Amino acid sequence: MSLDEHSTSARRTFIGKVAVGTLAFATAPLLSASARTVSAADDDPWLKALKGKHKQVFDAPATNGGFPFMFAGTYLQSMTEHYKLTPADITAMIVVRHFGLGLVLQDSVWNKYALGKMFNVIDPATKEPALRNIFYKSKAGDMLNIEASTDKLLAKGVVIGVCGLAMKVLSGMAGAGAGVKADVAHAEWSAGLLPGVYVLPSGVLGVAKAQEVGCTYCFAG
Repeated sequence: MSLDEHSTSARRTFIGKVAVGTLAFATAPLLSASARTVSAADDDPWLKALKGKHKQVFDAPATNGGFPFMFAGTYLQSMTEHYKLTPADITAMIVVRHFGLGLVLQDSVWNKYALGKMFNVIDPATKEPALRNIFYKSKAGDMLNIEASTDKLLAKGVVIGVCGLAMKVLSGMAGAGAGVKADVAHAEWSAGLLPGVYVLPSGVLGVAKAQEVGCTYCFAG
């Protein structure tokens, strides 16, 4: 199977599984208003981290050559250099969802689950599907601007959240290909998240809540 065929098949499977989950939710018995309310939702730690007058959320449903990180880095740089603002005035949040998940997983997960093939990411050093996360601690040539690699943005206070629903679905799909049970794969992906990344109930919820607390929106995928 070619990389394009593999990617297309994976996308169809992902969309199908999410659709089933959505249908189940839609047909579930309605709860009372109090039961439907998420307790202290605005106290979620990733929302508390969105500080300053100027905030933007970057929606990353695909790895997109690392551009979600580069967009966020450019936002911070532009705001500080052009408007002479301090880091305390600005926050960037990146919501990694859908086929962007590889951006926030460690090399061990990329290697074991062949994520380069799954997400159509080629390692510039080998010219083969990547077996490492080229967007984390990036070396020259890994991405267009290695100053925007994940580790450097986290050090600058960029908030990064990952879709918990996509984590469950995609880890199960990758696990099937690697001969690993779905629950084991999910546990390994969860343990293999990069330090400092928040797990969100879902990516779309993260994008919505970030805007509710004052973030402007940028599509980055």
